Amino acid sequence: MATHGADSEVGRLRTVLLHRPGNELRRLTPRNNDRLLFDGIPWVARAQDEHDAFAAALRDRGVEVLYLTDLLTEALASEAARDGAITTALAGLHLGDSLRAYLGGFLRESSPAELTGYLTAGIRNDEVRGGYGLVTSLLAHDDFLVDPLPNLLFTRDSSVWVRDRVAVTSLAMPARSRETQLTELIYAEHPRFRGTRTIHGWRHEHVEGGDVLLLARGVIAVGVGERTTPAGAERFAGQVFSAGLAHTVLAVPIAQERATMHLDTVCTMVDVDKIVMYPNVADSLQAYAVTAADDGPLTVADAEPFLVAAAKAMEIDTLHQIDTGLDPVTAEREQWDDGNNTLAIAPRVAVAYERNVETNARLEEAGIEVVRIAGSELGSGRGGPRCMSCPVWREPLPAD
Repeated sequence: MATHGADSEVGRLRTVLLHRPGNELRRLTPRNNDRLLFDGIPWVARAQDEHDAFAAALRDRGVEVLYLTDLLTEALASEAARDGAITTALAGLHLGDSLRAYLGGFLRESSPAELTGYLTAGIRNDEVRGGYGLVTSLLAHDDFLVDPLPNLLFTRDSSVWVRDRVAVTSLAMPARSRETQLTELIYAEHPRFRGTRTIHGWRHEHVEGGDVLLLARGVIAVGVGERTTPAGAERFAGQVFSAGLAHTVLAVPIAQERATMHLDTVCTMVDVDKIVMYPNVADSLQAYAVTAADDGPLTVADAEPFLVAAAKAMEIDTLHQIDTGLDPVTAEREQWDDGNNTLAIAPRVAVAYERNVETNARLEEAGIEVVRIAGSELGSGRGGPRCMSCPVWREPLPAD
């Protein structure tokens, strides 16, 4: 029986969920890339090569790699899963009844693999054009009836494992809302995950996986900014407390900017007591320690410096900071290039983009082994190795 779960950011990684870039990236154009949250138009073949090398680096370290589209195709063998996926994909009010009915019949006749392609790469008007009502007649030929999902690449955001449960998240940007619906379907319908208990869900307030850091067993940091809302953080905290998954949630306000869209764009754990952090925000980053109250409502402590609040909740003397970059300008450049967004695959071993030369040097000076990967094309959607990976199973850290 497969093992699932995680109680830290740095326990030895055994199983990870990835999404290999595919046809959804070929749908990006200069006219739609902003709406679909990409800063540029990636060279897809090169992005695939880079991603394959990323997956190979993980396998070389004994990590089982699962691919989201493989799991989705296998889950779509279920009639209930197919109906649910088609219904949510066609729920947009822009389609109209005639076109929705046509597309529904068309998708129900497709194979599981074909349906996976349509759900992830989208469907353009000129691919079904002709005789299906007023909507298809009036839309431009290259308008999308079902939008592509290029951000599927960043599997971290749509789910996060907390101990033996998986939190299906709620993504804030309209361009990404269907991602969590597909992720929830995989956890509900795929035989590998049968019986898995879930928390949160895409119908709840916005929480994104890139904002959730498992600092230590029972201690979770949640960034609150552009993507995760205060209400989402509160809902998430209440659920993990009710399920006995944590004793402290640190709510960490971050700037509502593209460069700092998630907490893991400014800091990630690389050892049980070491964190790589963007120095330009290190002194100002605050945290509110949230704990469960006996009478029901949550207890919220006064704000403290993040590193202080984290060390206190983790019950360690110091959470050691490793700076991104070398000087303020280099730090800003390497933070933009995901220098903070490392993926720990074991204590003191982390995957990082090779281009962040100064940050990687600092990591090595601090005793962290750096597994370097290329990311010139993968980074065009603003995400690094952590963003591109959802740990499904990490070995528990040894008890003190």
